[in-house]
Amino acid sequence: MKNPNQTKAACTIYFDGACPICSKEIATYRKWKGGEQLVWVDASQCTDDELGENLTRQQALARLHCRDATGELVDGAAAFVAIWSHLRGLSYLSPLLSRPLILAMLERIYRGFLKLRLALKKRSIL
Repeated sequence: MKNPNQTKAACTIYFDGACPICSKEIATYRKWKGGEQLVWVDASQCTDDELGENLTRQQALARLHCRDATGELVDGAAAFVAIWSHLRGLSYLSPLLSRPLILAMLERIYRGFLKLRLALKKRSIL
């Protein structure tokens, strides 16, 4: 894996590759046109250096994170919108999904998913 501090990628994504749901979704994004230009970092297996500045492994495993080419780090729904903005077929939605009210709604949905994921993990379903 590339070190995100040394890459000029438009976007570096930090995800929990040990989560079956998360890894399947990321695998889908990687196949989309534009996905090959992004750097994908599996936080469950990478080195601490690959996480870059201001991101701990615990944070990266708890929520999706994305770092843009300038180094700005976003998480949750904002990270999904950042990813989608680079994928052909989804990029046209980014201006709409980036609006504060819509992004807040997406964040609530994402937080609901995180609670479900945690509950499933505790029951050893994931």
